[in-house]
Amino acid sequence: MNKILLIIKREYLTRIRKRTFIISTILFPLFYVLIIFGSGYLASKSIRKLKVAVIDSSGLFTPSLVENVNAKDSSSYLTLITSNQDSLKHNYSSLGYDGYVVIPAVRWDEKIDKLPFKTNKTHGIASVMEVQNKLNIAWGKIKADSLGMDERKRSILNDKNISLKEENEKNKEANAEIATTIAYVCGILIYVIMLLYGSQVMMGVMEEKTNRIAEVVISSVRPFQLMLGKIIGIGLVALTQFLIWITFMLIIYNVGKASGSATGMMGSLAGGLQNVFTSINMPILIFFFIFYLLGGFFFYSSLYAAIGSAVNEDMREAQSLSFPVTMLIIFSIIIMSSAIIDPGGDLAVWASIIPFSSPIVMMARIPFGVPETVPWWQLTASMVALIGGFIFTTWFAGKIYRVGILMYGKKPTWKEMLKWAFRKS
Repeated sequence: MNKILLIIKREYLTRIRKRTFIISTILFPLFYVLIIFGSGYLASKSIRKLKVAVIDSSGLFTPSLVENVNAKDSSSYLTLITSNQDSLKHNYSSLGYDGYVVIPAVRWDEKIDKLPFKTNKTHGIASVMEVQNKLNIAWGKIKADSLGMDERKRSILNDKNISLKEENEKNKEANAEIATTIAYVCGILIYVIMLLYGSQVMMGVMEEKTNRIAEVVISSVRPFQLMLGKIIGIGLVALTQFLIWITFMLIIYNVGKASGSATGMMGSLAGGLQNVFTSINMPILIFFFIFYLLGGFFFYSSLYAAIGSAVNEDMREAQSLSFPVTMLIIFSIIIMSSAIIDPGGDLAVWASIIPFSSPIVMMARIPFGVPETVPWWQLTASMVALIGGFIFTTWFAGKIYRVGILMYGKKPTWKEMLKWAFRKS
């Protein structure tokens, strides 16, 4: 155990003292913002269709109007409720509706601002916007009919007369916009850290093998202890960087709050962070972020360590062997975009349980609410599967590492590495 601690200490101190660590800690948040906007654009094309009940108190909506709007746009489905309205408000979920909207008793020339969209879980903001757009199309037709306008001029009135504000009845503080932003932040942050620090594990093993340092080290420690020490040491570096970013956020929040003003950059940043802290359960979010960050890192970095031990100084050989592992991480970030749009869908649920994708996908779902959107059984199954997954990959990689770290000259393949892992010893 003391030998593993010495290796962890060496790996940790060597990396946090490097200039690249300091620079990346400062510049990464700026690069991060660019990634978020890019992913958001790609995700905008995948929107879940919501089935929404409309309770009209104005007397302006008619069944034919609603059906006409549904026929022209299939993004979501509106149903006008004319009877048993009170019963629907309490049982809309069991009746197959994702939520309901109550149109107040207003005139056709009035504007309805922040109309509540009642749901029992927080949906993606893009899905809510589709419902809002449909209601605005219907309201535009009502205005046009009231003014006696023909079909050609109706499009002029299809602007935003109605704005929706989703209200999660099980979590009054839930906010779809903030949940979406936090989901992208958490998912992409884990994605980048796993790629960045996972490759550092591989490069570190390759460097020690090429310089023959590993031969000296394993004369006093077992190969598995060397691999485990490197993985944990580099994992602590990643955790340190994350905690520094969280500290910066708290400093900005407290400084802006102490200024006593909502104007200016500091006040705006503090106000934005205050909305995040009030709408998201931050202790749960931070706890699970650290769990999935470390769990995902241990899961993938052990595989990267095995690849680094098997190859020599040829980077092309390392890239070729690591390509399947890297593609699994990239595939997870692709699924994450769909999971944010529909956090309760089948794809999001199963991808958040399978260890290969759960670190990224589950952290994209958690901001939408636990246990409303993410039930406890799904969270428990995901955590157990991830723990079991990185125990298996650590064992699997340790078998490859033990052989590969002392092998030179020969170019291995995945087929040969699998033989190393499962051969009897």
